[in-house]
Amino acid sequence: MFERLPVYQNSGSFKYKVDLDNIKNLSNHLGNPHHHFKTIHIAGTNGKGSTSHILSSILQESGYKTGLYTSPHLKDFRERVKINGSNIPEADVVEFVSSNKQYFEDNNLSFFEMTVGLAFDYFKNQKVDIAIIEVGMGGRLDSTNIISPELSIITNIGLDHTKFLGTTLKEIAFEKAGIIKENIPVIIGETQLETSEVFNDKANEMGSEILYADRQKKIKYFSDLKGSYQDKNIQTVLCAIQELQRSNWKISKDSIEAGLLKVQLNTGFTGRWSIIGQAPLTICDTAHNKEGLSIVLEDIKSLNIPIMHFVIGFVNDKDIDLLIDLFPKKAHYYFCKPSIQRGLDANELKNQFSRKNRYGTVFSSVKDAFDYCKSIAKKDEFIYIGGSTFVVAEII
Repeated sequence: MFERLPVYQNSGSFKYKVDLDNIKNLSNHLGNPHHHFKTIHIAGTNGKGSTSHILSSILQESGYKTGLYTSPHLKDFRERVKINGSNIPEADVVEFVSSNKQYFEDNNLSFFEMTVGLAFDYFKNQKVDIAIIEVGMGGRLDSTNIISPELSIITNIGLDHTKFLGTTLKEIAFEKAGIIKENIPVIIGETQLETSEVFNDKANEMGSEILYADRQKKIKYFSDLKGSYQDKNIQTVLCAIQELQRSNWKISKDSIEAGLLKVQLNTGFTGRWSIIGQAPLTICDTAHNKEGLSIVLEDIKSLNIPIMHFVIGFVNDKDIDLLIDLFPKKAHYYFCKPSIQRGLDANELKNQFSRKNRYGTVFSSVKDAFDYCKSIAKKDEFIYIGGSTFVVAEII
């Protein structure tokens, strides 16, 4: 699948489909597997992954056989397709591709279309009770957008993937709002002045109830997921759970509490404010846009550790100038390029940071940068690894 067709996460360029014909035809070819199980559809700029995994953990604790489709993966392609926290077996991937290879080639399907087909077919065959389906990019034209879910969730809107989704928050919100279906409730994670009108109009058009999670009564729960940004994701999930309960899904308070405390154990979720070392405290996080990084870097600032080390790399479609000011000037930087085609050259990254008085050293790989950083950082200092999902993937 990776070798035969272009993959956006590797090259950064692909033909953004103007319709859903390919995935609809593939689904027909497979016997429309998505008609055989319940779903929840999740879109948004930041927080999709956390929200998906938290929701999956709670549903698992409630006794439901729960599918989980997310992207991208960190280490293993099979992380994208899980049931009750277990990756799809290799044999199932091989069988699916072998059985449908001729169809894939004849119809020139994209990597993402094939993967969605794989997930839906697997969930049908394994008779899941419900599947959490995370949008890959956007929503309206995303290959996952053939489902009729129990509930739609849009976490928030930020300026990301602007080459494909639009250059304003309203334009991006329009694409995300494409997952709002007729007479199906939608949860909006964050109220944003620029996007609320877009969501309200779409919900009214579709006759769908719309709820803003951040306007609901807040109930404090504890979770194994750390980082202040998880508070918003948890509130979004709790609002979604209340809506599911109103639709007669059996989810108890005990299941909610247990699910929140065991997200990582139940789902294998990692890469978000993941503590991978102590003395020095070492944290990696996949935040990679302005909205996500601003929160993570505020959390880092609140640690009040005087000497900090940043192992960072980015992909080349980010506006780095928008991000640099978020990073502290008084820190040690270790610049690297993630080992994918669209990784930003580490020397270029260093030059851009230097122009804004943030200085560091270039390394030939993420591993070399991290190894050197660890060798000089003292026990009472701090190390951060991030800037891109692909940087974190090379360290986890």
